[in-house]
Amino acid sequence: MIKGFCKSKMVDEALNLFKEMHQKNMVPTIVTYGSLMDGLCKSGRISYVWELIDEMHDRGGRLKDAQEVFQDLLTKEYDLDVYPYNVMINGYCKQGLLEEALTMRSKMEDNGCIPSAVTFEIIINALFEKDENDKAEKLLHEMIARGLL
Repeated sequence: MIKGFCKSKMVDEALNLFKEMHQKNMVPTIVTYGSLMDGLCKSGRISYVWELIDEMHDRGGRLKDAQEVFQDLLTKEYDLDVYPYNVMINGYCKQGLLEEALTMRSKMEDNGCIPSAVTFEIIINALFEKDENDKAEKLLHEMIARGLL
């Protein structure tokens, strides 16, 4: 039903149904998330998409699902700002996947999105937690050089 609502440009109805699912403790599938996110993007409500990706991370560590949706958004060439990249980077760091976080930061810049101070802070904190002090210090110096600190 959510996919149908979104295809019919009835995104508010889709959101209401999604909220109702949560109230009834129903767990959305990747298809549900993807359909809703696509509908939200097409209706220009991209900020809510990042909340959903955050939710996917928080609901049982569904990082793989979030990666899939994120890649789908890139493929569809939605104009992504720093926030969704930070969400993905934070998800990687929470899972201890620091190389993936660093790769996502590079991909972010390759796609013309400039990392923010928050981007650097997420990665630096994760690196320090894993005793990767040299890498953390290198990023800290880069952050200073960019005038973000």
